[in-house]
Amino acid sequence: MNGLDVMKTSDYDYPLRDELIAHKPPLVRGTSRLLALNKETGDITDKKYGNIIDCLDSGDVLVLNDTKVIKARLKVTKQNGALRELIILEKHGMVDDWHTHKVLYKRKLNEGDDLTIGSVNIHVDKIIGNGIAEVSSQEDLLKLANEYGSVPLPPYMHREATEADTERYQTVWANDEGSVAAPTASLNMTSEMLDALQKKGVIVAYATLHVGLGTFMPIRADDVSNHVMHKEFFVLPKETIVAIREAKVQGKKVAALGTTITRTLEYNAKYINSSEAPEDIYGDADIFIYPGYSFKVLDCLITNFHAPRSTVLMLTAAFAGWDKLLPAYMHAIDEDYSFLSYGDSMIIY
Repeated sequence: MNGLDVMKTSDYDYPLRDELIAHKPPLVRGTSRLLALNKETGDITDKKYGNIIDCLDSGDVLVLNDTKVIKARLKVTKQNGALRELIILEKHGMVDDWHTHKVLYKRKLNEGDDLTIGSVNIHVDKIIGNGIAEVSSQEDLLKLANEYGSVPLPPYMHREATEADTERYQTVWANDEGSVAAPTASLNMTSEMLDALQKKGVIVAYATLHVGLGTFMPIRADDVSNHVMHKEFFVLPKETIVAIREAKVQGKKVAALGTTITRTLEYNAKYINSSEAPEDIYGDADIFIYPGYSFKVLDCLITNFHAPRSTVLMLTAAFAGWDKLLPAYMHAIDEDYSFLSYGDSMIIY
């Protein structure tokens, strides 16, 4: 990866006011605002989210993440009556064993503890470290999550998930259960807008990346090169690879709806841009994209407004150029845009 000799996380900061952070989704999906940023000129335009349709042309490819967020947050009881909270971690592999799985836990757990939820026992097999344990259950943990769990909202929201969140912290095309955080750039997109894009001739394609909690965590090392990116399982279908290759041949744009799809495409850029026979591919992506990276697949990025010092902010800065992105963010702050997962969106082209 190309980059500067010294790059500090603290350089990718900005003053985000608390009142601009969206703690709830807009009343109607798709009614958010849209900031359009030309990464070549730095021109900024205020639009409505529905104007995305005007930003893509016939033959362009828009790639979406079809992962589905699981109701991963479980409240369990120890044998002594103490309450604990578990978050089932994201799916890895084409087939995952939901009877034995890793979880993130809050407060103290010990190896050998027995936890209950409803009438089901969950056994703590191993304490791995950093708040992660491996647990097992005779009942399918995914089934337990669907029955007893709640959506794992980002911690900054400081509230319990509601029934509304079960629907709204999910894309309208969610298909493959496995994420513990939403591909948040997709939360504003509606079925009606996708239909309109397809009627215009835009090719809508899909891939899967199961989003882990690490995606939205701040970078704790000030030297960017010291940050270790977490691994997330992806599936990139043959049909999507073919669509991207054809768009490239025809001089059309490839757009990603969100940073999760961006990382999936760029991680697989060598294969996508090759002449190898296309086939479904899958694996664990751990690409860390930050300023200095040269994009090999992406021409257009639709995303939301990210937290200071985060990996997703750095990815966006790499695509737009920090010298263009920071003024756009400051404009959004001045114009009272909503930030983070339930907030407004931006398109960078």
